[in-house]
Amino acid sequence: MRTLALDIGNTAVKVGLFEADALIESAAGQTQAQVLAAVHRYRPEHVVLASVAEPTATWAETLRPLIPGQVLEFAPATTPLPIGNAYATPHTLGADRLAAAVGAAWLLPGRPVVIVDAGTALKCDLVSADGAFQGGSIAPGLAMRFRALHTFTGRLPLVEKPAAETEDIPLTGTDTQAAIRSGVLNGAAAEVSGMLAEYEARYPGLAVVLAGGDAPFFRARLKRPIFVVPELVLLGLHRILVYHVAS
Repeated sequence: MRTLALDIGNTAVKVGLFEADALIESAAGQTQAQVLAAVHRYRPEHVVLASVAEPTATWAETLRPLIPGQVLEFAPATTPLPIGNAYATPHTLGADRLAAAVGAAWLLPGRPVVIVDAGTALKCDLVSADGAFQGGSIAPGLAMRFRALHTFTGRLPLVEKPAAETEDIPLTGTDTQAAIRSGVLNGAAAEVSGMLAEYEARYPGLAVVLAGGDAPFFRARLKRPIFVVPELVLLGLHRILVYHVAS
């Protein structure tokens, strides 16, 4: 079975093409024309769409004439899932968080899992060993932290991340730009490390899955075994689609 997963995020549209459970191609920053070109090239049988930004209806209407099977618009509050959902307000839950949880539960069944999704926002979410999404935390991502310091102050400059993800960031910055880098980057790494330590103390056998655009930065700084799955959200969307096609 060939499927297409479309993840409409805050900063980019991501596409994943699957053959059975293998991701055969993925791309970010896609326009609607590029998505349609991928559909014509690979001819998927089924499509799943999810969004944390614009509604999926326009995308779905465009794709339906081209897809012979299901075009599933994923809605966290109403779409049946292959995992449980213990979130108190599912209508406010981001589709990306829940899709990532589905992907993690499929990859690591029977274990408690914390998903660190380091993208526009920095999210740490828990999937319990019985395969249920429990919730988690949401904080500003790295780019948002840099931008906030510049936007909400009168004189602090806008600082960029280092080009090399593994570059050492001095703890004590000796100029303003270095001090901002230390506060944002070392602070975020310490924040996530502390969160994971708390989870590990409460959930023996905990697994950690790292995803998102800033995953390489955190991978270099978190001193523990980690599963790095950059396309975890796309994988979770694919598994949700498979669950519906098989039902």
